[in-house]
Amino acid sequence: MAEQMTHSINATNLADILERVLDKGIVIAGDIKIQLADIDLLNIKIRLLVASVDKAMEMGINWWQQDSYLSTKAKEKETQTLEKRVERLEKRSKA
Repeated sequence: MAEQMTHSINATNLADILERVLDKGIVIAGDIKIQLADIDLLNIKIRLLVASVDKAMEMGINWWQQDSYLSTKAKEKETQTLEKRVERLEKRSKA
């Protein structure tokens, strides 16, 4: 049984490809449409962007910074907003 030898050139090529994709970004797009007698029943648009964080921010994409599940700053802001809201409701209920 012969074993296939892995060359470091292959690993370098894969690393180079990954670096280029993350540096430049890649968009994969697709549409799914279900029709019956020329009537749209379902229309789904799928878009996937693969890029580094730096490249995404350069393009103006930074949704993860406002997501309370992914960002501690966003979670703290959400907590403060909720605490202020509770305070207002408590003041209203006492009046």
